[in-house]
Amino acid sequence: MAERTARRLRPRGMDDLGLRRALGDRMLPVLVAAMSFLAALALAGAVAAASLAAHWQEGAASSVTVQIPRPEISLPRRADGGEETRLEAVQRILRTSADVASARVLTTRELSDLLRPWLGVAADNASLPLPAVVEVHLAQGADADLLNLALADVAPGTLTESHGLWVGRLSVLAQSLQACGWLALLLVAAIAAAVVMVATRAGLAARREAIEIVHGLGATDGDIAGRFARRVTRLTFTGGLVGALAAVPVLAALIQMAAPFMSGQEASVWSTDPLAVLAIGRPIWIALPAMPVVAGAIGFLTAQGTVRRWLRKLP
Repeated sequence: MAERTARRLRPRGMDDLGLRRALGDRMLPVLVAAMSFLAALALAGAVAAASLAAHWQEGAASSVTVQIPRPEISLPRRADGGEETRLEAVQRILRTSADVASARVLTTRELSDLLRPWLGVAADNASLPLPAVVEVHLAQGADADLLNLALADVAPGTLTESHGLWVGRLSVLAQSLQACGWLALLLVAAIAAAVVMVATRAGLAARREAIEIVHGLGATDGDIAGRFARRVTRLTFTGGLVGALAAVPVLAALIQMAAPFMSGQEASVWSTDPLAVLAIGRPIWIALPAMPVVAGAIGFLTAQGTVRRWLRKLP
């Protein structure tokens, strides 16, 4: 009852421990804002790595390259009496196969562009007999080995090259990038907690006499720790909010730069509607509002633990 009466008689907003002077509203929010900004970038990196890798792996896993040596040579007459070249026979199999979603024969110009890194300008006038190359996109659940056998049966020597090796490499790269992003996020959170701990200890040292007097008059550890925690929570929440807002234009620019490397549909949407960045980076925008809340939670828990440990050492 006496404690409730004292609280009613205390003026609203009274700072009897002098926490506004001990925990200033400048340095700590600025440091937390910087940590929140870095955390947003780390989170964006982890999410972007996962998203881009998923798009790349999906495209690589569903596409194969078919090489047809001597594509112009005619094959023996078919049962219906017609003739077809090796290339036409391969195209017929690809058109009728349920495992193939689409197939496109690369033009001579495209073949020259592929050879230019090795042959230079001579690739445009190369007199070498080049195989025909068909870019094939497989249907979901297709078996590339069976398709390879069918093509080799109608046109012996035809090679089907899958991108399994690149899929594996992309998977390892994606996992590495995600691990780096989450590790950076944890590191930023640990540094933010350390900053809050140092600031709280500095505030305790600055108000040591007042805290000892209040504690000697009967104030509980929970009451004193709660006052510090509320003050620190407000400061860290403010810093986290500022850092999250500062990260918005940077993240928008990064998503714009990454848009061409995403799936064709998302890239085309971005090119026609710049506001599509809100949809492309949906996981990031969902997580970004949580930054101030997480910063406030780190500040509250760290301040509570720091103050309670310090109070236990008082005589």
